[in-house]
Amino acid sequence: MRRTILITGASSGLGKETAKLFQQKGWNVIATMRKPESETELNLLENVMVARLDVLDLNSIETAVNKGIETFGKIDVLLNNAGYGAYGPLESFSREKIIRQFDTNVIGLLDVTKALLPHFRGNRSGTIINISSIGGKMAFPLGALYHGTKFAVEGISESLKYEVSEFGGKVKIIEPGAITTDFTGRSLDFSNNESYTEYQPFIEKIMSAMQFLFQHASSASVVANVIYQAATDDTAQLRYIAGEDAEFMIGNLKQSDDETFEAGIKAQFGI
Repeated sequence: MRRTILITGASSGLGKETAKLFQQKGWNVIATMRKPESETELNLLENVMVARLDVLDLNSIETAVNKGIETFGKIDVLLNNAGYGAYGPLESFSREKIIRQFDTNVIGLLDVTKALLPHFRGNRSGTIINISSIGGKMAFPLGALYHGTKFAVEGISESLKYEVSEFGGKVKIIEPGAITTDFTGRSLDFSNNESYTEYQPFIEKIMSAMQFLFQHASSASVVANVIYQAATDDTAQLRYIAGEDAEFMIGNLKQSDDETFEAGIKAQFGI
């Protein structure tokens, strides 16, 4: 019997690449996105159902989950992939933007997960895969909001693992480094108020260094293959590092105290 995965944020980037990989591996795929009417590729693939799901809209979550179960009979894996990064000085963000960042990356993830838990519990199985980041293990300048959400994803996942194991479920965390997707485009919300002159030289240095870091990004296919490993390795492993840059940075973090690691970050960003 074919296994089924539900993916949030499947319209582009890592989500779309992962949907295509699982379909190629013989899975049923529920590829969800905010605007399914704009999708022109996934809806042509066999055993792929494209559905509307906005993680900020509870009705769309419930409808997509129910439609997926109705279509394929069972969902085996949930991939919480939808999200974006808010970067910039904290002072420059409106309260509305702060709430949107946490609603999308944290509350939305919780809402989608809660919608699947009764199904997983009833089946006494089910794997939840949450996309975190090296930014859930360490923090870079200008990322107070984004890193706050990814640190939250790490804590949520680590605690939830104990609960779902009571009925045979699993939780997995994927920790990629930089990915060559549109994260720096439509998935990046950069805010800056130039009237805060104290921050401007600092911001210029950070943004220049960021461009260099993304020159060493991994392809989305590299991360998608790690997601596939997490979904199929039949182990209780919690964390999966994805990408050579992620391996390097997390390795450095494990070997350093806070002061040493901070000094390395400052040197890397020239601050």
